[in-house]
Amino acid sequence: MHTIDFSRLRLKGGDRVLDIGCGSGRHCAAAYDCSDVCVVGLDMNRDDVLKARERLIFHEQLGGHGGGAWALAVADAVSLPVAENSFDLVVCSEVLEHIENDARVLAEVYRVLKPGKFLAVSVPRYYPERICWALSTGYHQTPGGHIRIYRKSGLIRRLQQAGFTVFCSHHAHSLHTPYWWMKCAIGPEKEDSRVVQLIHRFLTWDMMKKPAFTRFLDRLLNPVLGKSVVLYAVKQKADIRH
Repeated sequence: MHTIDFSRLRLKGGDRVLDIGCGSGRHCAAAYDCSDVCVVGLDMNRDDVLKARERLIFHEQLGGHGGGAWALAVADAVSLPVAENSFDLVVCSEVLEHIENDARVLAEVYRVLKPGKFLAVSVPRYYPERICWALSTGYHQTPGGHIRIYRKSGLIRRLQQAGFTVFCSHHAHSLHTPYWWMKCAIGPEKEDSRVVQLIHRFLTWDMMKKPAFTRFLDRLLNPVLGKSVVLYAVKQKADIRH
């Protein structure tokens, strides 16, 4: 399930992509599909990094990658172990809502991104997330859970203050929003709900098979029900942060 739409980004052979908070590597694998791209994935969770490694190795075995290279490491987003101006694209998907010092993360992204190059960032959309919080305190009051809810306008301001210019946006994963509302209403910790299990099974099938009808329905509903908001920005060549 890809939140970032790589077709909106001008990746070319030799470009370097950094995926901050890569999790199990879904966006690493998607970027690795691009021709001759070098992908680096970082995450604080060692188990997730190992899952990302398995995913990328399996991707190579299938022969579907673009012929580039990849690397993974355990690292903290507030102190990235990479050099200044070293990446052509930074992906930060569903990460900022977990981190207390999000301004520090954006400063690190600015530092490692080349001038004039791109940032793709996504966070949970305001009103679907607000409903989840209202339905269940357990949804967000868990270790490593969501600590804030962003409005799109507020996130754009944070990106501008960090030195980025947002040039386009969209919403994603509308079919997942009812699932999370249902899960929060029943209780996020309850794994035995028949209804939640059935919806989860449908969403897994949809992600694996990608039938044309559900892809069309997802795109149709995203402006209204999309669970994530996705912003695409460029690092300003002159440092005008304030």
